[in-house]
Amino acid sequence: MKTILLVEDDKSLNRGISFKLHNEGYSVFSAFSVGEAKNFYRNENIDLIISDITLPDGDGLNFGQWVRSKSDVYLIYLTALDSEIDIVNGYDMGADDYITKPFSVNILTSKVNALMRRLEEKESGESNSESLAYKILTSEGIEVNMYDMSVTANGKSINLSKTELMLLIYLMENSENIISKEKILDRVWGIDGQFVDDNTVTVNISRLKSKLSTGCISNVRGLGYIWTGKVARR
Repeated sequence: MKTILLVEDDKSLNRGISFKLHNEGYSVFSAFSVGEAKNFYRNENIDLIISDITLPDGDGLNFGQWVRSKSDVYLIYLTALDSEIDIVNGYDMGADDYITKPFSVNILTSKVNALMRRLEEKESGESNSESLAYKILTSEGIEVNMYDMSVTANGKSINLSKTELMLLIYLMENSENIISKEKILDRVWGIDGQFVDDNTVTVNISRLKSKLSTGCISNVRGLGYIWTGKVARR
């Protein structure tokens, strides 16, 4: 059973989300503060975190940064902070998704299910890594190693979230082909565009380009994105 850590100080909302996720078959640990959340994270095997940003004893963004320093567990922010800078800050702190209040619990559940499917696919892919036709992707100084899912840029190790890593692999595997936003959402987020903020793909592409310091990812206006560099597979 997959395990979710829910960090939300609104007791009614926490209870409602927990009930829904329990019915979906997940084990849910409910925390109402950063302190409680850290204790759960230290003592339990957590697959996904859903966290508010404004918490009684601290900042959910700082909590997310603390989590990111320890693992690449999936992280969804659930918050009333809905300005563009708030959303960008959330992604910059390592969020895999950012949902603004008010929201539909059904949409949240759909996003959780999508992330969990990605986790299962990743675990299955790791267990069958020897069956891959290639193990390493390289292009313009960027290297993705499928053995340990590590990334380097000009020999320097780059720390990517699971979402960023999936996005990079998808772009490189389809190099020199334009990929629509809808296809990216379906492949990387596992859901269609109606459940995702319009800025989600744009912000993640921008963050990926910045981390890699690469010009290989280009936006083709009105069509999508393309990895312009030649990609070698071995």
